[in-house]
Amino acid sequence: MFAIRLTDEFDDARTWVVPVGDDVPPGDVGAEVAALAAQTPGADRAGEVTVLPRPLRRPGRVLLAGTGDGDEAGWRAAGAAVVRALKDDEPAQVRLPADLDPAALRGLAEGLWLGGYRYREAPTPPRTAAVELVTATASRYDRSLAQAQATATATWLARDLTNTPSSTKNPEWFAGQVVDAAAGVTGLNVTVLAGDQLERFGGLRAVGAGSVSPPRFVEISWTPPSVPAPRHVVLVGKGITFDTGGISIKPREGMRLMKKDMGGAAAVLGATLAAAELALPVRVTALLPLAENAIGAAAFRPGDIIRHYDGTTSESTNSDAEGRLVLADALGYAAERLAPDTIIVLATLTGANAVALGKRTAALYSEDDTLARALESAGTAAGERMWRLPLPADYVEYLRSDIADRHSSPGQVHSVVAALYLREFMGGVKSWAHLDMSAPAWAEAHDLELTKGATGWGARMLVRYLSALSPA
Repeated sequence: MFAIRLTDEFDDARTWVVPVGDDVPPGDVGAEVAALAAQTPGADRAGEVTVLPRPLRRPGRVLLAGTGDGDEAGWRAAGAAVVRALKDDEPAQVRLPADLDPAALRGLAEGLWLGGYRYREAPTPPRTAAVELVTATASRYDRSLAQAQATATATWLARDLTNTPSSTKNPEWFAGQVVDAAAGVTGLNVTVLAGDQLERFGGLRAVGAGSVSPPRFVEISWTPPSVPAPRHVVLVGKGITFDTGGISIKPREGMRLMKKDMGGAAAVLGATLAAAELALPVRVTALLPLAENAIGAAAFRPGDIIRHYDGTTSESTNSDAEGRLVLADALGYAAERLAPDTIIVLATLTGANAVALGKRTAALYSEDDTLARALESAGTAAGERMWRLPLPADYVEYLRSDIADRHSSPGQVHSVVAALYLREFMGGVKSWAHLDMSAPAWAEAHDLELTKGATGWGARMLVRYLSALSPA
Protein backbone atom coordinates (compact mmCIF):
# COMPACT_ATOMS: atom_id res chain seq x y z
CA MET A 1 0.00 0.00 0.00
CA PHE A 2 1.09 3.57 -0.54
CA ALA A 3 2.17 5.62 2.48
CA ILE A 4 -0.06 7.86 4.58
CA ARG A 5 1.84 9.90 7.17
CA LEU A 6 1.04 12.38 9.91
CA THR A 7 3.04 15.62 9.82
CA ASP A 8 2.92 19.12 11.33
CA GLU A 9 4.66 20.90 8.46
CA PHE A 10 3.01 22.38 5.37
CA ASP A 11 4.74 22.00 2.02
CA ASP A 12 3.39 24.18 -0.78
CA ALA A 13 5.24 22.08 -3.34
CA ARG A 14 2.60 19.43 -2.79
CA THR A 15 -1.04 19.42 -3.82
CA TRP A 16 -3.20 20.65 -0.96
CA VAL A 17 -6.48 19.03 0.05
CA VAL A 18 -8.80 21.33 2.00
CA PRO A 19 -12.03 20.04 3.59
CA VAL A 20 -14.97 22.27 2.63
CA GLY A 21 -16.34 24.27 5.55
CA ASP A 22 -13.26 24.02 7.75
CA ASP A 23 -10.65 26.70 8.40
CA VAL A 24 -9.29 27.82 5.06
CA PRO A 25 -5.56 28.26 4.47
CA PRO A 26 -4.15 31.73 5.03
CA GLY A 27 -3.48 34.26 2.28
CA ASP A 28 -4.56 34.16 -1.34
CA VAL A 29 -5.05 30.37 -1.28
CA GLY A 30 -7.68 30.70 1.42
CA ALA A 31 -9.51 33.48 -0.42
CA GLU A 32 -9.64 31.41 -3.61
CA VAL A 33 -10.80 28.31 -1.75
CA ALA A 34 -13.58 30.21 0.02
CA ALA A 35 -14.76 31.82 -3.20
CA LEU A 36 -14.78 28.53 -5.13
CA ALA A 37 -16.65 26.71 -2.36
CA ALA A 38 -19.27 29.46 -2.20
CA GLN A 39 -19.80 29.33 -5.96
CA THR A 40 -19.98 25.51 -6.26
CA PRO A 41 -23.35 24.01 -5.26
CA GLY A 42 -22.92 20.70 -3.45
CA ALA A 43 -19.20 21.16 -2.86
CA ASP A 44 -19.70 20.07 0.75
CA ARG A 45 -21.36 16.75 -0.13
CA ALA A 46 -19.50 13.70 1.15
CA GLY A 47 -17.34 12.33 -1.64
CA GLU A 48 -17.47 15.51 -3.75
CA VAL A 49 -14.12 16.90 -4.93
CA THR A 50 -13.74 20.30 -6.57
CA VAL A 51 -10.40 21.09 -8.22
CA LEU A 52 -8.80 24.52 -8.01
CA PRO A 53 -5.93 24.79 -10.55
CA ARG A 54 -3.22 27.35 -9.69
CA PRO A 55 -0.78 27.36 -12.63
CA LEU A 56 2.66 28.86 -12.04
CA ARG A 57 1.92 29.21 -8.31
CA ARG A 58 2.41 27.12 -5.21
CA PRO A 59 0.61 24.97 -4.41
CA GLY A 60 -0.15 24.24 -8.05
CA ARG A 61 -3.43 22.47 -7.25
CA VAL A 62 -5.90 22.58 -4.40
CA LEU A 63 -8.64 19.94 -3.99
CA LEU A 64 -11.75 20.96 -2.06
CA ALA A 65 -13.10 17.83 -0.38
CA GLY A 66 -16.69 17.54 0.81
CA THR A 67 -17.20 15.59 4.04
CA GLY A 68 -20.99 15.84 4.39
CA ASP A 69 -21.98 15.83 8.04
CA GLY A 70 -18.33 15.45 9.03
CA ASP A 71 -18.82 12.00 10.56
CA GLU A 72 -16.54 9.04 9.96
CA ALA A 73 -18.49 7.88 6.92
CA GLY A 74 -18.30 11.34 5.36
CA TRP A 75 -14.54 11.51 5.84
CA ARG A 76 -14.19 7.98 4.44
CA ALA A 77 -16.07 9.03 1.31
CA ALA A 78 -13.91 12.14 1.06
CA GLY A 79 -10.71 10.10 1.28
CA ALA A 80 -11.82 7.74 -1.50
CA ALA A 81 -12.81 10.64 -3.77
CA VAL A 82 -9.59 12.53 -3.10
CA VAL A 83 -7.28 9.63 -3.91
CA ARG A 84 -9.10 9.09 -7.22
CA ALA A 85 -8.64 12.77 -8.06
CA LEU A 86 -4.89 12.59 -7.46
CA LYS A 87 -2.37 11.37 -10.00
CA ASP A 88 -0.50 8.23 -8.96
CA ASP A 89 2.79 10.14 -8.60
CA GLU A 90 1.26 13.31 -7.13
CA PRO A 91 2.28 13.99 -3.52
CA ALA A 92 -0.46 15.63 -1.49
CA GLN A 93 -1.16 17.10 1.92
CA VAL A 94 -4.55 17.12 3.65
CA ARG A 95 -5.21 20.06 6.00
CA LEU A 96 -6.94 18.57 9.04
CA PRO A 97 -9.24 20.69 11.22
CA ALA A 98 -7.72 21.43 14.62
CA ASP A 99 -10.49 19.62 16.49
CA LEU A 100 -10.92 16.64 14.18
CA ASP A 101 -12.27 13.57 15.94
CA PRO A 102 -9.88 10.57 15.80
CA ALA A 103 -12.69 8.45 14.31
CA ALA A 104 -12.95 10.91 11.41
CA LEU A 105 -9.24 10.59 10.73
CA ARG A 106 -9.60 6.83 10.71
CA GLY A 107 -12.38 7.21 8.16
CA LEU A 108 -10.27 9.54 6.00
CA ALA A 109 -7.26 7.19 6.02
CA GLU A 110 -9.41 4.14 5.28
CA GLY A 111 -11.05 6.00 2.40
CA LEU A 112 -7.67 7.00 0.95
CA TRP A 113 -6.28 3.47 1.14
CA LEU A 114 -9.45 1.68 0.03
CA GLY A 115 -10.25 4.10 -2.78
CA GLY A 116 -6.64 3.84 -3.95
CA TYR A 117 -6.64 0.05 -4.12
CA ARG A 118 -5.25 -1.60 -7.26
CA TYR A 119 -5.25 -5.34 -7.82
CA ARG A 120 -1.67 -6.53 -7.46
CA GLU A 121 -1.64 -8.20 -10.91
CA ALA A 122 -3.37 -5.34 -12.75
CA PRO A 123 -1.52 -3.69 -15.68
CA THR A 124 -2.09 -0.23 -14.13
CA PRO A 125 0.73 0.49 -11.68
CA PRO A 126 -0.16 1.25 -8.07
CA ARG A 127 -0.04 4.68 -6.49
CA THR A 128 3.51 5.58 -5.46
CA ALA A 129 3.26 9.06 -3.88
CA ALA A 130 2.55 9.49 -0.19
CA VAL A 131 -0.38 11.39 1.28
CA GLU A 132 0.45 13.50 4.34
CA LEU A 133 -2.13 14.45 6.95
CA VAL A 134 -1.21 17.81 8.46
CA THR A 135 -2.02 18.42 12.12
CA ALA A 136 -0.36 20.07 15.08
CA THR A 137 -1.35 17.15 17.32
CA ALA A 138 -0.08 14.15 15.40
CA SER A 139 0.28 11.88 18.44
CA ARG A 140 -3.46 12.16 19.08
CA TYR A 141 -4.10 10.26 15.85
CA ASP A 142 -1.41 7.58 15.92
CA ARG A 143 -3.82 4.87 17.07
CA SER A 144 -6.50 5.83 14.55
CA LEU A 145 -4.00 5.69 11.69
CA ALA A 146 -2.70 2.30 12.86
CA GLN A 147 -6.27 0.96 13.03
CA ALA A 148 -7.00 2.29 9.56
CA GLN A 149 -3.84 0.73 8.16
CA ALA A 150 -4.54 -2.69 9.69
CA THR A 151 -8.12 -2.62 8.42
CA ALA A 152 -7.13 -1.46 4.95
CA THR A 153 -4.36 -4.07 4.74
CA ALA A 154 -6.88 -6.79 5.64
CA THR A 155 -9.25 -5.51 2.98
CA TRP A 156 -6.54 -5.20 0.32
CA LEU A 157 -5.54 -8.81 0.98
CA ALA A 158 -9.14 -10.01 0.78
CA ARG A 159 -9.63 -8.10 -2.48
CA ASP A 160 -6.38 -9.42 -3.95
CA LEU A 161 -7.26 -13.01 -3.14
CA THR A 162 -10.79 -12.68 -4.48
CA ASN A 163 -9.71 -10.91 -7.67
CA THR A 164 -7.09 -13.59 -8.42
CA PRO A 165 -8.18 -15.75 -11.39
CA SER A 166 -9.19 -19.27 -10.50
CA SER A 167 -6.63 -20.63 -12.97
CA THR A 168 -4.12 -19.57 -10.31
CA LYS A 169 -6.28 -19.71 -7.21
CA ASN A 170 -6.79 -23.39 -6.47
CA PRO A 171 -7.07 -24.73 -2.89
CA GLU A 172 -3.37 -25.55 -2.61
CA TRP A 173 -2.37 -22.06 -3.77
CA PHE A 174 -4.81 -20.39 -1.38
CA ALA A 175 -3.51 -22.45 1.54
CA GLY A 176 0.02 -21.39 0.61
CA GLN A 177 -1.03 -17.74 0.68
CA VAL A 178 -2.27 -18.21 4.26
CA VAL A 179 1.03 -19.79 5.32
CA ASP A 180 3.02 -16.98 3.71
CA ALA A 181 0.85 -14.23 5.23
CA ALA A 182 1.24 -15.64 8.76
CA ALA A 183 4.95 -16.39 8.53
CA GLY A 184 6.98 -14.80 11.31
CA VAL A 185 4.02 -13.18 13.08
CA THR A 186 4.18 -13.89 16.83
CA GLY A 187 0.98 -15.41 18.15
CA LEU A 188 -0.22 -16.72 14.78
CA ASN A 189 -0.35 -20.45 14.01
CA VAL A 190 -1.42 -22.15 10.80
CA THR A 191 -2.47 -25.76 10.21
CA VAL A 192 -3.22 -27.10 6.72
CA LEU A 193 -5.02 -30.44 6.30
CA ALA A 194 -5.02 -32.35 3.01
CA GLY A 195 -5.47 -35.85 1.60
CA ASP A 196 -6.14 -38.54 4.20
CA GLN A 197 -6.24 -35.90 6.93
CA LEU A 198 -9.63 -34.88 5.52
CA GLU A 199 -11.21 -38.29 6.11
CA ARG A 200 -13.93 -36.90 8.39
CA PHE A 201 -14.60 -33.86 6.18
CA GLY A 202 -17.20 -35.56 3.99
CA GLY A 203 -18.75 -32.37 2.66
CA LEU A 204 -15.39 -30.85 1.73
CA ARG A 205 -14.21 -34.05 0.05
CA ALA A 206 -17.46 -34.44 -1.88
CA VAL A 207 -17.43 -30.88 -3.22
CA GLY A 208 -13.77 -31.10 -4.22
CA ALA A 209 -13.97 -34.61 -5.71
CA GLY A 210 -14.62 -33.48 -9.29
CA SER A 211 -11.57 -31.21 -9.51
CA VAL A 212 -7.97 -32.01 -10.38
CA SER A 213 -7.06 -29.61 -7.53
CA PRO A 214 -7.76 -31.44 -4.24
CA PRO A 215 -9.36 -29.62 -1.30
CA ARG A 216 -7.60 -28.18 1.72
CA PHE A 217 -8.75 -27.25 5.21
CA VAL A 218 -6.88 -24.35 6.78
CA GLU A 219 -6.92 -23.26 10.42
CA ILE A 220 -5.21 -19.99 11.32
CA SER A 221 -5.32 -18.81 14.91
CA TRP A 222 -4.33 -15.69 16.84
CA THR A 223 -3.74 -16.04 20.59
CA PRO A 224 -2.85 -12.87 22.51
CA PRO A 225 0.24 -13.71 24.57
CA SER A 226 -0.55 -11.62 27.67
CA VAL A 227 -4.29 -12.21 28.12
CA PRO A 228 -4.97 -15.06 30.58
CA ALA A 229 -8.53 -16.00 29.53
CA PRO A 230 -9.37 -14.35 26.22
CA ARG A 231 -12.77 -14.65 24.62
CA HIS A 232 -12.56 -17.14 21.74
CA VAL A 233 -14.21 -16.16 18.45
CA VAL A 234 -14.21 -18.64 15.58
CA LEU A 235 -14.58 -17.16 12.10
CA VAL A 236 -15.63 -19.54 9.34
CA GLY A 237 -15.32 -18.45 5.71
CA LYS A 238 -16.60 -20.23 2.64
CA GLY A 239 -13.63 -20.96 0.38
CA ILE A 240 -14.86 -22.26 -2.99
CA THR A 241 -12.06 -21.18 -5.31
CA PHE A 242 -14.33 -21.63 -8.35
CA ASP A 243 -17.89 -22.84 -8.59
CA THR A 244 -19.15 -24.39 -11.82
CA GLY A 245 -22.23 -25.67 -9.98
CA GLY A 246 -20.88 -29.19 -10.42
CA ILE A 247 -23.18 -31.65 -12.16
CA SER A 248 -26.00 -29.15 -11.47
CA ILE A 249 -24.06 -26.84 -13.75
CA LYS A 250 -24.59 -23.09 -13.70
CA PRO A 251 -25.45 -21.16 -16.87
CA ARG A 252 -22.59 -19.15 -18.40
CA GLU A 253 -23.65 -15.84 -16.84
CA GLY A 254 -24.00 -17.49 -13.44
CA MET A 255 -20.38 -18.67 -13.65
CA ARG A 256 -18.93 -15.32 -14.74
CA LEU A 257 -17.95 -14.15 -11.25
CA MET A 258 -17.50 -17.46 -9.48
CA LYS A 259 -13.87 -16.69 -8.71
CA LYS A 260 -15.42 -14.60 -5.89
CA ASP A 261 -16.97 -17.65 -4.22
CA MET A 262 -14.15 -17.68 -1.67
CA GLY A 263 -14.78 -14.10 -0.57
CA GLY A 264 -15.84 -15.22 2.90
CA ALA A 265 -12.59 -17.13 3.45
CA ALA A 266 -10.57 -14.14 2.22
CA ALA A 267 -12.37 -11.78 4.63
CA VAL A 268 -11.94 -13.92 7.74
CA LEU A 269 -8.27 -14.45 6.89
CA GLY A 270 -7.71 -10.71 6.57
CA ALA A 271 -9.54 -10.01 9.84
CA THR A 272 -7.48 -12.59 11.73
CA LEU A 273 -4.22 -11.12 10.46
CA ALA A 274 -5.45 -7.66 11.49
CA ALA A 275 -6.26 -8.95 14.99
CA ALA A 276 -2.63 -10.04 15.31
CA GLU A 277 -1.33 -6.77 13.82
CA LEU A 278 -3.35 -4.77 16.37
CA ALA A 279 -2.57 -7.23 19.20
CA LEU A 280 -6.27 -7.44 20.07
CA PRO A 281 -6.99 -9.11 23.44
CA VAL A 282 -9.26 -11.74 21.93
CA ARG A 283 -8.47 -15.24 20.70
CA VAL A 284 -9.43 -15.61 17.04
CA THR A 285 -9.49 -18.80 14.99
CA ALA A 286 -10.33 -18.66 11.29
CA LEU A 287 -11.40 -21.84 9.51
CA LEU A 288 -11.11 -21.94 5.73
CA PRO A 289 -12.64 -24.99 3.97
CA LEU A 290 -11.13 -24.71 0.47
CA ALA A 291 -12.37 -26.61 -2.57
CA GLU A 292 -13.08 -26.20 -6.26
CA ASN A 293 -16.57 -27.31 -7.27
CA ALA A 294 -15.83 -28.73 -10.71
CA ILE A 295 -17.32 -31.23 -13.14
CA GLY A 296 -15.52 -34.53 -13.52
CA ALA A 297 -15.91 -38.28 -13.40
CA ALA A 298 -15.55 -38.28 -9.61
CA ALA A 299 -17.89 -35.31 -8.97
CA PHE A 300 -20.58 -35.80 -6.36
CA ARG A 301 -24.09 -36.31 -7.68
CA PRO A 302 -27.58 -35.07 -6.87
CA GLY A 303 -29.07 -37.58 -4.45
CA ASP A 304 -25.77 -38.47 -2.79
CA ILE A 305 -25.67 -38.91 0.98
CA ILE A 306 -22.77 -37.04 2.57
CA ARG A 307 -21.41 -37.76 6.05
CA HIS A 308 -20.03 -34.67 7.78
CA TYR A 309 -17.33 -34.11 10.37
CA ASP A 310 -19.84 -34.41 13.23
CA GLY A 311 -21.06 -37.80 11.96
CA THR A 312 -24.46 -36.62 10.72
CA THR A 313 -25.60 -36.98 7.13
CA SER A 314 -27.02 -34.71 4.45
CA GLU A 315 -28.99 -35.55 1.34
CA SER A 316 -27.97 -33.24 -1.48
CA THR A 317 -30.06 -32.96 -4.62
CA ASN A 318 -28.29 -29.88 -5.98
CA SER A 319 -24.52 -29.85 -6.38
CA ASP A 320 -24.72 -26.08 -6.82
CA ALA A 321 -25.63 -25.76 -3.13
CA GLU A 322 -22.09 -26.79 -2.25
CA GLY A 323 -21.05 -24.00 0.10
CA ARG A 324 -23.18 -25.17 3.00
CA LEU A 325 -21.67 -28.66 2.70
CA VAL A 326 -18.10 -27.47 3.26
CA LEU A 327 -19.20 -25.04 5.97
CA ALA A 328 -21.00 -27.87 7.78
CA ASP A 329 -17.69 -29.72 8.16
CA ALA A 330 -15.93 -26.58 9.42
CA LEU A 331 -18.69 -25.90 11.95
CA GLY A 332 -18.60 -29.49 13.19
CA TYR A 333 -14.83 -29.19 13.58
CA ALA A 334 -15.20 -25.92 15.50
CA ALA A 335 -17.85 -27.28 17.86
CA GLU A 336 -15.86 -30.44 18.66
CA ARG A 337 -12.26 -29.18 18.69
CA LEU A 338 -12.20 -25.48 19.54
CA ALA A 339 -14.75 -24.75 22.31
CA PRO A 340 -15.59 -21.29 20.92
CA ASP A 341 -17.55 -18.62 22.75
CA THR A 342 -18.85 -17.27 19.44
CA ILE A 343 -19.00 -18.53 15.85
CA ILE A 344 -19.39 -16.13 12.92
CA VAL A 345 -19.82 -17.48 9.38
CA LEU A 346 -19.15 -15.37 6.28
CA ALA A 347 -20.19 -16.90 3.00
CA THR A 348 -21.08 -15.96 -0.56
CA LEU A 349 -23.78 -18.53 -0.04
CA THR A 350 -26.84 -17.51 -2.07
CA GLY A 351 -27.84 -14.79 -4.47
CA ALA A 352 -31.39 -14.82 -3.17
CA ASN A 353 -31.01 -12.12 -0.54
CA ALA A 354 -29.84 -9.61 -3.16
CA VAL A 355 -33.42 -9.41 -4.45
CA ALA A 356 -34.53 -7.95 -1.12
CA LEU A 357 -31.36 -6.23 0.09
CA GLY A 358 -29.52 -5.10 -3.05
CA LYS A 359 -25.82 -5.01 -3.80
CA ARG A 360 -24.49 -3.17 -0.74
CA THR A 361 -26.22 -5.05 2.10
CA ALA A 362 -25.57 -8.54 3.49
CA ALA A 363 -28.15 -10.76 5.18
CA LEU A 364 -27.56 -11.40 8.88
CA TYR A 365 -28.92 -14.46 10.68
CA SER A 366 -28.50 -15.00 14.41
CA GLU A 367 -30.43 -16.15 17.46
CA ASP A 368 -28.22 -14.06 19.78
CA ASP A 369 -29.60 -10.51 20.00
CA THR A 370 -26.46 -9.16 21.64
CA LEU A 371 -24.19 -10.59 18.95
CA ALA A 372 -26.50 -9.39 16.19
CA ARG A 373 -26.49 -5.84 17.56
CA ALA A 374 -22.70 -5.88 17.92
CA LEU A 375 -22.23 -7.00 14.32
CA GLU A 376 -24.73 -4.44 13.04
CA SER A 377 -22.94 -1.70 14.96
CA ALA A 378 -19.54 -2.81 13.64
CA GLY A 379 -20.92 -2.94 10.11
CA THR A 380 -22.39 0.54 10.37
CA ALA A 381 -19.09 1.97 11.65
CA ALA A 382 -17.10 0.19 8.94
CA GLY A 383 -19.45 1.07 6.08
CA GLU A 384 -20.46 -2.57 5.54
CA ARG A 385 -24.22 -2.76 5.95
CA MET A 386 -26.24 -5.80 6.96
CA TRP A 387 -29.90 -6.50 7.66
CA ARG A 388 -31.13 -9.11 10.08
CA LEU A 389 -33.54 -11.68 8.64
CA PRO A 390 -35.71 -14.17 10.55
CA LEU A 391 -35.20 -17.87 11.23
CA PRO A 392 -38.82 -19.12 11.25
CA ALA A 393 -39.28 -22.36 13.19
CA ASP A 394 -41.76 -23.78 10.69
CA TYR A 395 -39.17 -23.53 7.88
CA VAL A 396 -37.10 -26.24 9.57
CA GLU A 397 -39.54 -28.70 8.01
CA TYR A 398 -37.92 -27.98 4.64
CA LEU A 399 -34.74 -29.67 5.89
CA ARG A 400 -36.47 -32.99 6.53
CA SER A 401 -35.09 -35.93 4.51
CA ASP A 402 -36.41 -39.49 4.25
CA ILE A 403 -32.95 -40.99 3.82
CA ALA A 404 -30.55 -38.73 5.77
CA ASP A 405 -30.43 -36.63 8.90
CA ARG A 406 -31.32 -33.57 6.85
CA HIS A 407 -31.81 -32.23 3.37
CA SER A 408 -29.18 -29.69 2.36
CA SER A 409 -30.88 -28.12 -0.65
CA PRO A 410 -34.66 -28.38 -0.64
CA GLY A 411 -35.13 -25.51 -3.09
CA GLN A 412 -37.27 -23.39 -0.76
CA VAL A 413 -36.60 -19.86 0.62
CA HIS A 414 -32.96 -20.37 -0.23
CA SER A 415 -31.08 -17.92 2.01
CA VAL A 416 -33.20 -18.54 5.13
CA VAL A 417 -33.17 -22.31 4.79
CA ALA A 418 -29.40 -22.28 4.18
CA ALA A 419 -28.98 -20.44 7.50
CA LEU A 420 -31.23 -22.95 9.26
CA TYR A 421 -29.15 -25.75 7.76
CA LEU A 422 -25.92 -24.24 9.12
CA ARG A 423 -27.53 -23.89 12.55
CA GLU A 424 -27.74 -27.69 12.70
CA PHE A 425 -23.94 -27.88 12.96
CA MET A 426 -23.31 -25.30 15.69
CA GLY A 427 -23.16 -27.96 18.41
CA GLY A 428 -23.81 -26.40 21.79
CA VAL A 429 -22.65 -22.92 20.74
CA LYS A 430 -25.52 -20.49 21.32
CA SER A 431 -23.73 -17.31 20.26
CA TRP A 432 -23.52 -17.65 16.50
CA ALA A 433 -24.21 -15.60 13.41
CA HIS A 434 -24.23 -16.24 9.68
CA LEU A 435 -23.68 -13.50 7.11
CA ASP A 436 -24.82 -14.25 3.56
CA MET A 437 -22.69 -11.75 1.64
CA SER A 438 -22.66 -12.87 -1.97
CA ALA A 439 -23.99 -9.61 -3.44
CA PRO A 440 -21.81 -7.09 -1.56
CA ALA A 441 -18.67 -9.16 -2.19
CA TRP A 442 -18.40 -7.66 -5.70
CA ALA A 443 -18.79 -4.15 -7.14
CA GLU A 444 -19.48 -3.60 -10.83
CA ALA A 445 -18.08 -0.05 -10.63
CA HIS A 446 -16.27 2.30 -8.26
CA ASP A 447 -18.63 3.22 -5.42
CA LEU A 448 -17.31 5.43 -2.61
CA GLU A 449 -14.50 3.41 -0.95
CA LEU A 450 -15.25 0.35 -3.07
CA THR A 451 -13.28 -0.24 -6.25
CA LYS A 452 -14.55 -2.15 -9.25
CA GLY A 453 -14.18 -5.87 -8.61
CA ALA A 454 -13.80 -7.62 -5.28
CA THR A 455 -14.79 -5.49 -2.28
CA GLY A 456 -13.26 -7.56 0.53
CA TRP A 457 -16.65 -7.30 2.25
CA GLY A 458 -16.61 -8.34 5.88
CA ALA A 459 -12.95 -7.78 6.69
CA ARG A 460 -13.53 -4.21 7.90
CA MET A 461 -16.64 -5.14 9.86
CA LEU A 462 -14.91 -8.06 11.59
CA VAL A 463 -11.92 -5.92 12.61
CA ARG A 464 -14.33 -3.43 14.20
CA TYR A 465 -16.25 -6.19 15.95
CA LEU A 466 -13.14 -7.90 17.30
CA SER A 467 -11.64 -4.58 18.39
CA ALA A 468 -14.69 -3.87 20.54
CA LEU A 469 -14.44 -7.14 22.47
CA SER A 470 -12.90 -7.44 25.91
CA PRO A 471 -11.25 -10.55 27.40
CA ALA A 472 -13.78 -13.12 28.64
